[in-house]
Amino acid sequence: MALLEIKKAGDPVLKEICKPIEKIDKRLRNFLDDMAETMYASEGVGIAAPQVGVAIRACVVDVDKKNRYDMINPVITFREGTVIDNEGCLSCPDLFGDVERAEKIRVEYISRFNKKKTLEAEGLLARCIQHELDHLDGKLFIDIATNITKGKKDKK
Repeated sequence: MALLEIKKAGDPVLKEICKPIEKIDKRLRNFLDDMAETMYASEGVGIAAPQVGVAIRACVVDVDKKNRYDMINPVITFREGTVIDNEGCLSCPDLFGDVERAEKIRVEYISRFNKKKTLEAEGLLARCIQHELDHLDGKLFIDIATNITKGKKDKK
């Protein structure tokens, strides 16, 4: 495994609409592992392929360091409720802002082993998945956030 360079706001790859993945193979699985290693080393809870310079529809999410989800071609098929909370992003270091997101979601994706999966999520997991899927559509959280602040996130 290897640490990858995290692209920062302003890099054109972060504005690209990512291409669907057509082939799941060892190379892609190794890339997902490298993405996860990069996410953990950066103390993140999610990372999307464009954040490491590759415009494909893949992301890795692990909000509790126990349940890692490798999502290939993910699509949110259901949203319920709304909640506003503070977010940050590995591609926007030291920036935080309030973002309105669905409180509960259902996402369909392909696993690293080429299996169709459906996941129902709420709370931080739902927020993180929505954040990462925004990356796959060329959006950063700062494009939709309010009350953007610089510096360390306030611990409530």
